[in-house]
Amino acid sequence: MAARRALHFVFKVGDRGRSACFYRELLGMRVLRHEEFEEGCKASCNGPYDGKWSKTMVGYGPEDDHFVAELTYNYGIGEYRLGNDFLGITLVSSQAVSNAKKMGWPLKEVTAGLFETEAPGGYKFYLEDKEQLKQDPVLKVTLGVSDLQKSVNYWSDLLGMKIYEKDEKKQRALLGYADNQCKLELKTVGGAVDHGTAFGRIAFSCAKEELPNIEALMKKENQKILTPLVSLDTPGKATVQVIILADPDGHEICFVGDEAFRDLSKVDPNGDKLLDDAMAADNSDQWFAERKMKKVSA
Repeated sequence: MAARRALHFVFKVGDRGRSACFYRELLGMRVLRHEEFEEGCKASCNGPYDGKWSKTMVGYGPEDDHFVAELTYNYGIGEYRLGNDFLGITLVSSQAVSNAKKMGWPLKEVTAGLFETEAPGGYKFYLEDKEQLKQDPVLKVTLGVSDLQKSVNYWSDLLGMKIYEKDEKKQRALLGYADNQCKLELKTVGGAVDHGTAFGRIAFSCAKEELPNIEALMKKENQKILTPLVSLDTPGKATVQVIILADPDGHEICFVGDEAFRDLSKVDPNGDKLLDDAMAADNSDQWFAERKMKKVSA
């Protein structure tokens, strides 16, 4: 299990311009790569949609050793309904706090030195007002669960995560694959988990030869497999093998073969330009406005 890595969290974005501003200018992340697709993904990376979409990876450093955000944009959809499944990402960056204040972006101090803000679409981010770490400053992703023990059992017993903390009183647990990686925090929401239409996906890598074993274990344990082991092509880049699972509350989990993913996820120095060019060429807002129509709310 030591070779497993936390990779990224997938967000659906309805306003690509404002989202790019938030991640680049407020959080201070960089565009690591940007890709455009004419049709939906075999593993539903962009959700249950078949049309044109884009994927933009943003983060504080290369995907080899940083947890990043994957922003998926469906051209015909303007907004998504949030549920209580994604509860936030926590990162360390006094610069992000300073940027938010300068930009007049809504910011709320929830405890001393910890600020809550929202990305476009309502996704919560928690910013620790400390000097940004030289290693990956993204500390944890927090997901809502209905039964803490059941979820901890799934993530630790079946997916092999180490339990770093467990607090029965606060109904939360912190798990992860390594001390120096972004952690997964599970927190009870006090009822059923609602994924809305904005539901995301958390991704991890493992050795390619582990993927069939993961699939076999999930079948043996009668656990949900959303997408059986499949190969995904990205034009001009590596083909990766992935399997998509669902935990007891339906959180989507992607495991990808590490070797090909490292090749696929190399930083593209043209990433910013590709994103900016795609946004400049995107006339979908104008198309809907001219016809006095609103983009679909998913």
